[in-house]
Amino acid sequence: MTNARNIMHAGAECIPEGETLDRAAQLMRNHSVGSLPVCGDDDRLKGIITDRDIVVKCIASGHDPASMTAAQLCSGELFWVDADADAAEVLQLMERNHIRRLPVMEGHRLVGMISEADLATHLSPQQVAEFASAIYTAPSGL
Repeated sequence: MTNARNIMHAGAECIPEGETLDRAAQLMRNHSVGSLPVCGDDDRLKGIITDRDIVVKCIASGHDPASMTAAQLCSGELFWVDADADAAEVLQLMERNHIRRLPVMEGHRLVGMISEADLATHLSPQQVAEFASAIYTAPSGL
């Protein structure tokens, strides 16, 4: 059975919640990723920020990425999955909440991230198609 641990990309690097967004952008560039988990001084997961968040919620809103922190950008409900969760649970959580990147936890520690690319690499074409349909289909009424 495929579980989150088999799907995830291990070794996700947290950015401290007090670190600036320009530093977050540099880390994203250096690691060739589009998102970073945000962790507090207690090493607990506080949120996740994306490259799009930095552009839309910081720069395009007139804020300075050299002074705005990762914690200031984190908002909304935090979703994560246990490393031993099966693939069906991972997909259900991501589809239901329109999540494209999902932190994977073991105990209270971040052990990896699941991205769309990870799903495409480790799941069946049918599972990937169902995920894409759920994520990229606009909710009714828009």
